[in-house]
Formats: sequence, C-alpha cells, structure tokens
Amino acid sequence: QVQLSESGGGLVQAGGSLRLTCAASGSISRLSNMDWYRQAPGKQRELVAGITSGGSPNLADSVKGRFIISRDNGKNTVYLQMNSLKPEDTAVYYCRCDASLIGTSSIWRTYWGQGTQVTVSS
Repeated sequence: QVQLSESGGGLVQAGGSLRLTCAASGSISRLSNMDWYRQAPGKQRELVAGITSGGSPNLADSVKGRFIISRDNGKNTVYLQMNSLKPEDTAVYYCRCDASLIGTSSIWRTYWGQGTQVTVSS
C-alpha cells in the first residue's frame, strides 16, 4: 500500500502564502503523476495542479500565475506553493498519486491523502 501524508494547511489572510507538502510512503516501486485537488463546501472536488514524473506541471486556470507545483522524486514528495491567496481558494486540499508497488510493478493504482484544510480570510 501507499500512504500519502499532507501538511502545510492553515489559516491565512488574503494575499498571503502557504506551502503544502505531500509525502508518499510504502512499498513504492514507481510513481507517475502526482496531483493536488481541492474541495470547497458544497462543491465538487476539482483538480488544482498536477505534475508528471518528469516534472511537467499542469495548473488550473484559476491558479495560474499564483500557484507553483513541484516534486522531489528522490523523496517521493510533491509540493504546492500557493501565493496571492484569495478567499475562494478556501477548501480542503487533497494529494493524489498513481503508483505501482514493489512486487507488482505492472499494476498501477490511485491513492489519495486525507486532506489538509486551507482557509483564506478576507
């Protein structure tokens, strides 16, 4: 199994910054895409940013120019630097990855973290 541990959420004023971290652990053979999703109250979960194993990022239009996604393959960790935060960024942020396990490297599964709350006050 793969465990995703998220950290870095919290309460911040509009215009402020936060850095989310998600570390993957377990019997990991390979990781492919690592993504950040968010879900605000009463809304569907949406993709915020993703990054391939080669480091190619993909950002939602709503966060382009404000958020930066990066990863450290040696640490199986993905980061989300969030700048110029707005109240509408308030949500629970979830880390997601696709991984194969040692011993079953041809089988890929999707894993989710428990989520970390980000609250932006106006």
